[in-house]
Amino acid sequence: MTASATNPPPSRVESEVLRIRGLMGRNQFAAALAAAEALVNEVPENRDVLYMLAVNQRYLNRIPDALRTLDRLEAVHPHFARSFQERGHCHLAARDPGAAIEAYLQAVNINPALPASWKALNLLFRSLGRTADAEIAASHVAILAKLPVAIVTARSMLADGEVYEAERVIRQFLQTHVDHVEGMRLLAQIGMKLDILDDAEFLLESVLVFEPNYHLARFEYVEVLVRRHRHAKALSEIGRLLAIDPTNRSYRVMLANVQVGLGDHEAALGLFRELSAETPAAADLHLSMAHALKTLGRRQESIDAYRTAAGIRADFGDAYWSLANLKTYRFTDDELTRMRSGEAAAATPLVDRYHLCFALGKACEDRHEYAESARYYERGNALKKAEINFSIEPIERNTRLQKAVCTRAFFDARQGWGDRGPAATPAGATNAEPFGGPYGVPYGGPIFIVGLPRAGSTLLEQILASHSQVEGTMELADIPRLVQKLQGREQDPSRPHYPSILAELTAEQLRRFGEKYLEDTQVYRTGKPFFIDKMPNNFRHIGLIHLILPNAKIIDARREPMACCFSNFKQLFASGQEFTYSIDDITRYYRTYVELMAHWDSVLPGKVLRVQHEDVVEDLEGSVRRMLAFCGLDFEEGCLEFHRNARSVRTASSEQVRRPIYKEGLDQWRHFEPWLEPMKRALGPLLAEAERLPAPEGPKR
Repeated sequence: MTASATNPPPSRVESEVLRIRGLMGRNQFAAALAAAEALVNEVPENRDVLYMLAVNQRYLNRIPDALRTLDRLEAVHPHFARSFQERGHCHLAARDPGAAIEAYLQAVNINPALPASWKALNLLFRSLGRTADAEIAASHVAILAKLPVAIVTARSMLADGEVYEAERVIRQFLQTHVDHVEGMRLLAQIGMKLDILDDAEFLLESVLVFEPNYHLARFEYVEVLVRRHRHAKALSEIGRLLAIDPTNRSYRVMLANVQVGLGDHEAALGLFRELSAETPAAADLHLSMAHALKTLGRRQESIDAYRTAAGIRADFGDAYWSLANLKTYRFTDDELTRMRSGEAAAATPLVDRYHLCFALGKACEDRHEYAESARYYERGNALKKAEINFSIEPIERNTRLQKAVCTRAFFDARQGWGDRGPAATPAGATNAEPFGGPYGVPYGGPIFIVGLPRAGSTLLEQILASHSQVEGTMELADIPRLVQKLQGREQDPSRPHYPSILAELTAEQLRRFGEKYLEDTQVYRTGKPFFIDKMPNNFRHIGLIHLILPNAKIIDARREPMACCFSNFKQLFASGQEFTYSIDDITRYYRTYVELMAHWDSVLPGKVLRVQHEDVVEDLEGSVRRMLAFCGLDFEEGCLEFHRNARSVRTASSEQVRRPIYKEGLDQWRHFEPWLEPMKRALGPLLAEAERLPAPEGPKR
């Protein structure tokens, strides 16, 4: 993990907050209160100012005022643990032990690293004769007392959302305590929070070397493996935990999630059903069950499960968005009323709010209420954009570097490198018979479908996976993981190792990378000669793919610019694709995509087959024959009846590809044209150019 950047000088508000803290440290509570009251008028939703205001009111014995301030604080910051701890202090001062206990428990449920709350709970439980509860609280006090102050402080900061400050504190601690198990584990948790998963994996592996029986650390290790799509390894690790504690609910939930990652949705569904029967009020379990049912094509059952999840928790945005994301579901008037109410409620968490916004955008679009739909899409994107830390500049820089490194001469000098893969004999052929597709390429191996999300790649996958010789898998993370390995842990953002490092790799290294890709993806396959890797962002790494797997087939799923960009703008992705949450980012990403694909066409002529979504809709059979010929496959009628394929489909288009081709969605963006002028201006010449460019036809015989 890269250390946090140097903080800029404090603002005037931050300086005033520091001054108020200084007054409190000197017990000058009246002066501190006056300063906080003045500052809160300027920044009425500032978490630290409201918190200090309540603390000073309590110290001055103004308990009712303090509780009202805490109401304000919790309305805008509902997951700030210290506000609940302060509420506990207020109730304790007012001699209301029941309310104090409830508040302290809320505090430690959010942030277990609060010694003051645990100490208060220990005393309160003992005074009420609740000995067992008191002992639990005392054990937490003892655990925290044994930990270094830096770790307790950083853990508390992390729980309260102060991620970068927590990282600074724990990194400073680890400089002098390099092998401290809890320090490494906490830094791994920060890495998971910041989505720096390779470092988190490495840190937790190190923890388990020192403490192999640290079950909580092993469970967190499994979490990282799942997020990195290393499902086979995750299955092995969760199996070790279940062998020790086979009834552990968290372990069983994780096993089900690993089974989903491996594509074993029936097994996952059975486990989700068992778990939900034990805890029927667990909304998340019903949501997971619904996802599995949707992937398996059991539409009505998935709808029922999504509705159950929403019924358990009224503001469960993900349940409503998942219904909208079926693309074919239509909300009732009552559901719309509940969704609007949940989205407008001040107490609704941010993650639920933006899920509800995207769901409402889709619901209003289906009702032809386009102005309201546009407002919800814009609001949902703005909320999501504010949550993530994304910059388009590194993507654009990567494009420039790919073009500079991956020249035609560069590839000519490396002809014959990489893992060409054992040619798989197609059905009906003998080993003695020559075989190959119409372009002279041996049968078998990966078919990469690349491009932007929402460009029709799931449709192409479903068509090809309906062929008897082709295995449909999923969006495999193996190429992005290799890229991350090549980039290295520590790097200068202005001088990234990748793709420049490609020029340093030997033929043997590239061969091993290709071999490892084929080995690691075996877990997702069942033995058919061809298999599909549908990770769309692999378009940025076609040079690397060609170097390690020179016989791989690559299909570019292309869609008309406005339709593609708008479809991304109204889509809330489960993870990744951060470029989709602003019009500026989307259009710049689309431009760099077109630029880079043109480069690959120039330096690797015939390597990529471009398939235009609009052409597939207009001429399905012609497009299917063209793709199959490119892959070296005989034509099969089943590819035209792709919607009858019962395979699992995991993407947002799962319901759409279970229906025959339809043309209604081609120009949906035009309903929103009054709100999309910035998008049209940004795409500019690409709109006209997209109509003129012929699609590459693949290599000639």
